[in-house]
Amino acid sequence: MEKREEKRDLTALRAKAREIAAILDERYPNSAGYLVYDGEKPWQLLFSTIMSAQCTDARVNVVAERLYRKYPDLAAFASAGQEELENDIRETGFFRVKAAHIIACAKALTEKYGGKVPEGMDELTALPGVGRKTANLIRGQVYMIPSVIVDTHVKRVSVKLGLSSDSDPEKIEYDLREVLPEDHWTVYNVQIIALGRTICTARSPRCGECFLRAYCVWDGNKKL
Repeated sequence: MEKREEKRDLTALRAKAREIAAILDERYPNSAGYLVYDGEKPWQLLFSTIMSAQCTDARVNVVAERLYRKYPDLAAFASAGQEELENDIRETGFFRVKAAHIIACAKALTEKYGGKVPEGMDELTALPGVGRKTANLIRGQVYMIPSVIVDTHVKRVSVKLGLSSDSDPEKIEYDLREVLPEDHWTVYNVQIIALGRTICTARSPRCGECFLRAYCVWDGNKKL
């Protein structure tokens, strides 16, 4: 990654991020993720995250409930027919590419990793359909490795809070790793999703109700 040209006041940003993290802890004490899966089968979280692209977590959970009954293990997914799996996950959208990724991913996990979901970033991102966001989610929620997960909510809200000024998810990830307390890296995603879904929404943010407005550098497309 190229070195960032702008110079950030990390001391001030870290102080600001600590205050934001403390407030988020008060507002959103529940750190559980939104995708439902069997803790004994972490591949379920991996596949659900693949299905969640351009789809709501709620819809994915509905589809996943019946999907994981029909395909109870990796072997069942690895031997699944492409067209049949497409129909099984059609409600999540982009079902053709998602089905292809899930089948290929199941085969890779079975053949290369003995049915275990790897925890390394390089190994995870080498899997079909798995990018840094999904890899960080697995590392953070399954293996409890502090990981910054940048989805659309984290991307949008973090820029509004002035914790990053970038538009590239990977650069935002590194910006957040620089300023957020490490023990908040993973939970920050869950908390910001909650904020982004209820108050700091993409289309009509309710700025007047936002408990983080004092830290925001954005207000109706204008800098404060």
